[in-house]
Amino acid sequence: MIFFIKEKQNFKKGFPVFLCFLFVLVVFLSSCNNSEQPTFTNRIASIVYKNCTPCHRSGEAGGYSFVTYEEISKHADLIAAVTKDGYMPPWPADTAYSRFCDEFVLTQSELQALQLWAESGAPLGDENNIPKSPEFFVDSIHEKPDLILKMTKSFFIKGDNADKFMIAKLPYEIAHDTFIRAIEFVPGNRKLLHHMNGHLVSYPEGKKKNVSDGEHLVEMNMDTDQILIYQRLGLQNDDGTFPALTPSVINYLPGVISTVYPEGIGGYRMSKKGAFLLKDLHYGPTPVSDSDQSVIKVYFGNKPPKRPTNELILGTLGVSEVLPPLQIPPDEVSSFSTEITTTEKISLLTVNPHLHLLGKSFKGYAIKPNGDTIPLVRINKWDFRWQYFYTYKKPVIIPKGSRICAEAVFDNTTSNPNNPFSPPRQVGERNTSMRTTDEMFQFIITFLPYRRGDENISLEH
Repeated sequence: MIFFIKEKQNFKKGFPVFLCFLFVLVVFLSSCNNSEQPTFTNRIASIVYKNCTPCHRSGEAGGYSFVTYEEISKHADLIAAVTKDGYMPPWPADTAYSRFCDEFVLTQSELQALQLWAESGAPLGDENNIPKSPEFFVDSIHEKPDLILKMTKSFFIKGDNADKFMIAKLPYEIAHDTFIRAIEFVPGNRKLLHHMNGHLVSYPEGKKKNVSDGEHLVEMNMDTDQILIYQRLGLQNDDGTFPALTPSVINYLPGVISTVYPEGIGGYRMSKKGAFLLKDLHYGPTPVSDSDQSVIKVYFGNKPPKRPTNELILGTLGVSEVLPPLQIPPDEVSSFSTEITTTEKISLLTVNPHLHLLGKSFKGYAIKPNGDTIPLVRINKWDFRWQYFYTYKKPVIIPKGSRICAEAVFDNTTSNPNNPFSPPRQVGERNTSMRTTDEMFQFIITFLPYRRGDENISLEH
């Protein structure tokens, strides 16, 4: 620090400046060398409660409970390891490509804190300042539902390593017609339930005397006649005709968090009498017998939705062709694509990529008529267990005449640890099969016809 004393005659003049600099330097060095050690109370609890505990608690999919200090500190090394490698928390979407609401992503500072905490023996910190564990809900909306409907009986899942497909009817009767603001599906068995597509059945006044008529749970296979199943479920009106059906009011995939849009966007009209039709309840193969009894929670709205949402499925069972046809040869890594061209300007709200066990990577994007690219979602390392509906922080505006494209890579080699076949065999779409061991390639988009100002709407909550 002698550079402050260039000339002897300037020493007295520069001395106050020198003291100020020395003070700042000492404080800086002190903060570097003696920075506050991360403890459970001052840093770690908030990180874990936000990013880990939502899944790592009783009744959820996480293998360990991370609620108390004792539970969390016991696994400090494990937490440090899986977060350092990026294995946890599960957020497959590449945040360098596009950003979404409710991201489970750790900052560099949070990652470092978890490493330091584990290395120092997972200290508790101030015993008088232990943070209170957050209040958790079995749903993700965190409000009291207006209506709770439960599968009328538990479904037994035989441990025979075979896929199971069911259709369930959850009838209801309320005081008067109303509007649905949000619906949440809460699986009773998150480990085995792979997906569910739910529709709303509405009965006009006087058309259905007893909405509970018929069976409430029917096992299905690819050869079963759909109309026959609907008749067994007693879905028809009393005169034998079928009531109106609102498709895809609720869906479920592993990792899905229910999407709630701002008031006025989305929602459905709900008749006084009706039923929720849980179609394609798909339970994955298991060697151990288990059961499921899932629940639907309904949240009413005071006003009809001003702007109902629209949904399109690209790819398998959707509106666009997969090219080349989705047949994945054994011992190969193969690429496929699908796309549509928009016929109107749209405001994109949510996207959902969907592949099965052979998935390796996924990319969705839009190409404007002028050739510019709009990044939508990129998953560099596909994980079958986490398939989110990704909602943007603000609607993404897609001009009319744009191409919405999806690309997927599948790994049908022995190097893929999730490959269901050994040795590998040809896998692909098979009729309308949704079995785990068959393959699918879908890009599901939820959108609104564009209105001026949509780009400024916040979808965060």
